[in-house]
Amino acid sequence: MSLDAVLARIDADLPASLDRLMEVLRIPSISTDPAYKGDCAKAADWLVEDLRSLGFDAASRPTPGHPMVVAHGGTGGRHLLFYGHYDVQPVDPLELWARDPFDPAIEDTAKGKVIRARGSSDDKGQLMTFLEACRAWKAVHGTLPCKLTIFLEGEEESGSPSLIPFMEENADELRADLALICDTGLFEDAVPAITTMLRGLCKAEFTIRAASRDLHSGMYGGLARNPIHVLTRLLSGLHDDQGRVQVPGFYDDVAELPDALRSQWQALAFDHGKYLGDVGLSLPAGEVDRTPLEMIWSRPTAEVNGIWGGYTGAGFKTVLPGEAHAKVSFRLVSKQDPEKVLKSFRAWAEAQIPGDCEIIWHDGIEGSPASVMEIDDPAFEAARQALTDEWGRSAAFVGSGGSIPIAGYFKTVLGMDAMLIGFGRDDDQIHSPNEKYDLDCFHKGIRSWARVLARLA
Repeated sequence: MSLDAVLARIDADLPASLDRLMEVLRIPSISTDPAYKGDCAKAADWLVEDLRSLGFDAASRPTPGHPMVVAHGGTGGRHLLFYGHYDVQPVDPLELWARDPFDPAIEDTAKGKVIRARGSSDDKGQLMTFLEACRAWKAVHGTLPCKLTIFLEGEEESGSPSLIPFMEENADELRADLALICDTGLFEDAVPAITTMLRGLCKAEFTIRAASRDLHSGMYGGLARNPIHVLTRLLSGLHDDQGRVQVPGFYDDVAELPDALRSQWQALAFDHGKYLGDVGLSLPAGEVDRTPLEMIWSRPTAEVNGIWGGYTGAGFKTVLPGEAHAKVSFRLVSKQDPEKVLKSFRAWAEAQIPGDCEIIWHDGIEGSPASVMEIDDPAFEAARQALTDEWGRSAAFVGSGGSIPIAGYFKTVLGMDAMLIGFGRDDDQIHSPNEKYDLDCFHKGIRSWARVLARLA
């Protein structure tokens, strides 16, 4: 039987697919709130039963937190692992929702029909696109397209505390040829995309202390050291006037973008003016010799996330503060090592501190490295062509300025690359009131996975 028969089945069964999505959306599986622990277990059990109906050997596996759903099915071909998460963000503030966040509905909007509910885009709607593609394949062919492992997490929205231990303890069972992740989106809301680069992250919080207490600025000003002055001079020296980070060795492990990928990114015709204009800005900052997409996808950053000290209440209190504080984070790329970057930053910062002052670090050295996928694997080009066929426009390999830790864990814990394909849009309002998922994205997402599976299998 042909792929066309599977796609036709997806189209015909869309109402039933929506009914199933509505069922799982009604379960308030908020992982960060202990009051919803039972609902997280209920969502896991619902998915287990759904996977069993497709012929998978599925089970809800206990962890110290919420269950992991693991399922195995199919035979032959490339062994693929699909990852998604069934937990959702809290819904506060509830009064800003136009309807009950766990009473899903199809709504007409100026941009078309949407599925309105918490978790509709992040990540239940995306997760179900893959399961519905498997369902249509099984209905048409009587079998799953290849050997598949399904791995569904219940703690993604609460920091995934059980994830790494579970992966380490079950590495042999979970390891596959390639992981598939559906928790991303379309490029500029229209171009189908495969994310092949994810920046890593490390961070530091510190205090600069001078006098033993806040001082009267009239009695001590000009004579005593002001730690806010010390802090701001330190932070202002973090970049030069070309936008380059001044921490020694910061760029040692940063690879240049391959020419072929740079050309593809340029062909996307990214409108950085609109991108910045949407948040009230107009002028690109950062490294002056880099394109906007390079800066947010493939270049490392050093950012000051918070700075405080002295008196910040109403009115004026003329003090010379005893302490000043800052939070600094680094987005990492290529082979940058979080521990190496933080140690270098600490040494650089400590060298800026004058006598009579000390710097106090408030956290340990930790972070996550960047993830860079090996797109020389023919599977990546095959999937890109499958997405192109479905969406009618050339799919792209893209980067991500953010971090998706699970992709890195698949590499470091299981030794396998991950292919990140998603169908969300920027206006889906994930983590916010009135979250939605476009009906068209859900429908075409199912069809997209069917095409990808047909090519990869």
